[in-house]
Amino acid sequence: MATAEQPRVRAHIIHPLLVRIVHWINAFAIVCMVMSGWTIYNASPLFGFDFPRWATLGGWLGGAIAWHLAAMWLLVANGLIYIGYGVLAGHFRRHFLPLRPRDLLRDATDALTFKLAHQPGIYNAVQRLMYIIVLLLGVLVVASGLSIWKPVQLDVLADLFGGYDTARRVHFVAMAGIVAFVAVHLALVLIVPSTLLPMLTGRAPRHSPDKTEKQEQQA
Repeated sequence: MATAEQPRVRAHIIHPLLVRIVHWINAFAIVCMVMSGWTIYNASPLFGFDFPRWATLGGWLGGAIAWHLAAMWLLVANGLIYIGYGVLAGHFRRHFLPLRPRDLLRDATDALTFKLAHQPGIYNAVQRLMYIIVLLLGVLVVASGLSIWKPVQLDVLADLFGGYDTARRVHFVAMAGIVAFVAVHLALVLIVPSTLLPMLTGRAPRHSPDKTEKQEQQA
């Protein structure tokens, strides 16, 4: 029986089924896009380096483009489902907002000093900012990718990026940002491995919140 000194612990759904499905489809699509994108990059490098062959996908330029486009459309369809759910079901409002500068500064300081507490199902300000940024990077990488895929048919879009060459660089930088997000995301999973299981089952043990915590979650 729970006491005042021992708050109740119960299984709590922190990741709905749709969110989990979208998450893992996104993970697959991004891996395919990055690895095939590196093959495409190697065919005409922008900078003075190539990506190792073991980290690429597609085998040759044509195969890599096929993989890249297939993964892109999967990412777009999946992303639209996620955005629709996030807006209509209030997922974005509950988990990503509000995002206050003072909260971001506090949580960033705690994270850098390894004092940031983790609460299953509750995103801190740093996580909120990261997820918002990666969503914007996803839109940017798709838009720039379309402009370099069809620079003539989508010339208006290509012009918004300053032309084909600039769009290629924007695409590369946006994808690099997504890769950096994934690297940080995986590092955090290694540091707090208990976050992985809830993304598979949707559930995590959680202390029953007190009145103050309930007010913060509903804010």
